[in-house]
Amino acid sequence: MSSLRPRIGVPVDCKLIGTDPSHVVGEKYLAAVAHAANAIPLVLPARAAGAEQASLETQISADDQLVDLDGLFLTGSPSNMEPWRYGSDAPGVGPFDPQRDANNLALLGAAMARDMPVFAVCRGFQELNVACGGTLYTAVQDVPGLSDHRDDHEAPRERRYAPAHSVELVSDGWMSGLLDTQEISVNSLHSQGIDGLGTALRAEGRAPDGLVEAVRHRDLRFIVGVQWHPEWRYGDNPVSMALFHAFGEACRVFRQQRLTGD
Repeated sequence: MSSLRPRIGVPVDCKLIGTDPSHVVGEKYLAAVAHAANAIPLVLPARAAGAEQASLETQISADDQLVDLDGLFLTGSPSNMEPWRYGSDAPGVGPFDPQRDANNLALLGAAMARDMPVFAVCRGFQELNVACGGTLYTAVQDVPGLSDHRDDHEAPRERRYAPAHSVELVSDGWMSGLLDTQEISVNSLHSQGIDGLGTALRAEGRAPDGLVEAVRHRDLRFIVGVQWHPEWRYGDNPVSMALFHAFGEACRVFRQQRLTGD
């Protein structure tokens, strides 16, 4: 059975744990890939130089990391992208994770060149937009007309991930067809957000303030991103289950084609 299950790469965050520079992935992301997408999650280390790691970029390419994989899942993170990555000279709001920025943008380019399925959430959603030529608001809460979408770090975890606002799905979009609805309720734990949409992406859903919260690639088989956290208690949420199931199925098709050459 395991040979039929797709292998999905999950890139890491780079952060200090105590005094130790570490490469980490939140357990809830791995659980959602394993159970909701019915796939095998494989953690991908960052390749850029870090506090205790010389650069691996000349020894291990993004293509090397994707060999024998069938999908790529980009997680959320407490960190934000550095503004220069999307052409902004604004100071931005940290914390930042330049090792993640470098690795995930390279992985996205390599995955899209292979037409490999990608599912991107929260920070990963923002990375996807930047990889497709889009730009970000460095602080959504400071933009006139937009709401405050940030996480309340002082609240209990259950409240932080509770539904925060609706998302109106495009009536003729892929996501509204998958979910058989035009409105869903989502959590909200981000400060960056899409400003200019990447030209290769189509908006699939927007928050009440107009902020783009769901996208899909216009041409490739399964490149999907959402601004919220569908991995949170995925089993209790039909929307999350539908999204991860669709991702897993796309990865299974990719694996079959990769192994058989069909």
